[in-house]
Amino acid sequence: MTAMLFTQMREATRLTREGKLTEATALLRGALRGEAPAAPTPPRAAPPAATAQPRVFDVDPETGATSGSAQASAPDAVAASRWPGASAMMPRMTEALRRLTGLARGARPGAPPAAEPLADGAQFLDRSFSNEAGSRAYKLYIPSSYRDAAMPLVVMLHGCTQSPDDFAAGTRMNALAEEQGCLVVYPGQPKSANPQKCWNWFSPGDQQRDQGEPALIAGITRLVMKEHAVDPRRVYVAGLSAGGAAAAIMAQAYPDLYAAAGVHSGLACGAARDVSSALAAMRQGAATTPAPGDESGRVVPTIVFHADQDRTVHPINGDQVIAQFAGVAGLSTEAQRGQVPDGHAYSRTIHADAEGRSVLEQWVVHGGGHAWSGGSAAGSYTDPRGPDASREMLRFFLEHPLDD
Repeated sequence: MTAMLFTQMREATRLTREGKLTEATALLRGALRGEAPAAPTPPRAAPPAATAQPRVFDVDPETGATSGSAQASAPDAVAASRWPGASAMMPRMTEALRRLTGLARGARPGAPPAAEPLADGAQFLDRSFSNEAGSRAYKLYIPSSYRDAAMPLVVMLHGCTQSPDDFAAGTRMNALAEEQGCLVVYPGQPKSANPQKCWNWFSPGDQQRDQGEPALIAGITRLVMKEHAVDPRRVYVAGLSAGGAAAAIMAQAYPDLYAAAGVHSGLACGAARDVSSALAAMRQGAATTPAPGDESGRVVPTIVFHADQDRTVHPINGDQVIAQFAGVAGLSTEAQRGQVPDGHAYSRTIHADAEGRSVLEQWVVHGGGHAWSGGSAAGSYTDPRGPDASREMLRFFLEHPLDD
């Protein structure tokens, strides 16, 4: 089992580097079930001993342990002869694969969401978009107060295994949009693009402006702006986990389109370039904080939520999102602490410019896991014990229109 899993891991990495993400993710998914590859993998020479042990599995973020069981089966012993410490790493490798595909233990997906009741006059529409990069379905919430006056638009990117309906139910963003007078659009990632419906944030082809998934998400955003009365100075993007990482990419790639961003339990743009570096970043953060990819000089105002007991995406990734988006020196910081009644304690840090305007805001939820903070149990991967990430993100967004 271990020898086969290592072989499949190497093959998945090769496929990712060649841009064959669907095949790579399917291979990893099969590895979790103990399936052999559908076609034999060409034999490869054993890697040199000095570089044989993948660094991604050196430290277990849950325990800090660097060793496991000393016993190995016969297949384990074969793998251990090629990769020192392979048998000890087996449980952590399996867990890392689960993390990548959105199946981490401790995550608590809810039941499929029931359709939320709509306010009189509100609409939740099924739509689709296509361009040179492909096509995506999406759902659009139009509040009952929508007329001809331009409204803010929030783009919401779901996490692995989720759907637009699920994400809308869990975040309750539609209810807030009804209250505040906003349009909300939920692009959907299909299984054909990723078997676990993850946004492919770790693929170089999906990290660049006008390429791959960023081109599709931006295209959906612009189509909604064209077909509805949207204030172009108040267009925002937010997401959870893989969707949070995708939101960070969108803010870096399109600072002229998105006035501000929200990253919940996500990773910095460029934190990974393939499957191996994705697993490493999810376990222990990117090796170095990625440099800002935008050359315009604009710091996109960003609000970050991350729980300090997140076992799927290490909380250091929230720090790296803040560090990447800071982009400039001289921001002052103000730290606050709070407690949700009968819920989680939290820390909130505000980073302000020389004029005292907030640019970055970081929330650390103490005792929380990999879930949307303050969300509804009607959706998956939510933690109703707060604080309310949806309300705080929308508040932050509306404070930051795009500069003229």
